[in-house]
Amino acid sequence: MRVAAVPERGKANEALIRLLADALELRPAAVAIVSGHTGRDKTIEVTGAITTELEQCLSRAAEAG
Repeated sequence: MRVAAVPERGKANEALIRLLADALELRPAAVAIVSGHTGRDKTIEVTGAITTELEQCLSRAAEAG
C-alpha cells in the first residue's frame, strides 16, 4: 500500500493505520504497526476482527481500487 503522507515524524505510519482501519471497517486503535516503523516493509497487527471478515474487507477494498 502507498500513502501520500511524507515519512516524517510518523505521518506516513499514521496515514497507513487510518487507511487500513477504513478498509477493514475498524477503529484506528485496532490497527497497529508492530515492526518496520522506519522502513518500507511493515508488520501490522489487527485486533477485534475475525480472519474471514478481514479477508472480505480487503477483497472489497482491492476491488474498489
